[in-house]
Amino acid sequence: MIQLVWTHTFARTARRFLKRTPHLRGEFEHTLRQLEEDPSHPKLRLHPLKGKLAGKHAVSLTYSHRIVLILALEDDQIILLDVGTHDQAYR
Repeated sequence: MIQLVWTHTFARTARRFLKRTPHLRGEFEHTLRQLEEDPSHPKLRLHPLKGKLAGKHAVSLTYSHRIVLILALEDDQIILLDVGTHDQAYR
């Protein structure tokens, strides 16, 4: 199983995100569980990022919310970097 690594920044933004959008807590937790079990699951819509975020990936939490991460699959880790709306996560 893949290990999710929460960076300090991700922990802070996740706390703020869940405070602002408590109705998405279940979807947030489900998405993290799914990432651990199968990062390539089609529902996650895992995709590489370009530009200043090149080398990073993102998954869809909802239509307008994303989780930005680094895939370190050789170490069986996914490093979580940021969560928020499309514009917030890709800043």
